[in-house]
Amino acid sequence: MEDVVGIIVAPIVVFLVIVAPIWLILHYRSKKQLSQGLSEAEIRTLNDLARQAEGMADRIKTLESILDEEAPDWRNKV
Repeated sequence: MEDVVGIIVAPIVVFLVIVAPIWLILHYRSKKQLSQGLSEAEIRTLNDLARQAEGMADRIKTLESILDEEAPDWRNKV
């Protein structure tokens, strides 16, 4: 009977001493990073990407207007 208890208790002790503290530290560290939001570098990158997307949208509108003038039925071919 004592052997069975020893077999059950050993993994529980290892879990509580090693795995659980590491798990808790990593969990709360990730929660802290999520609550901080974006860093300055990420905000700059996001703004650059938004600016590039606006420029691409303008280019697409220009290309579509050129195609509308030169080949009015180009939209039906797709």
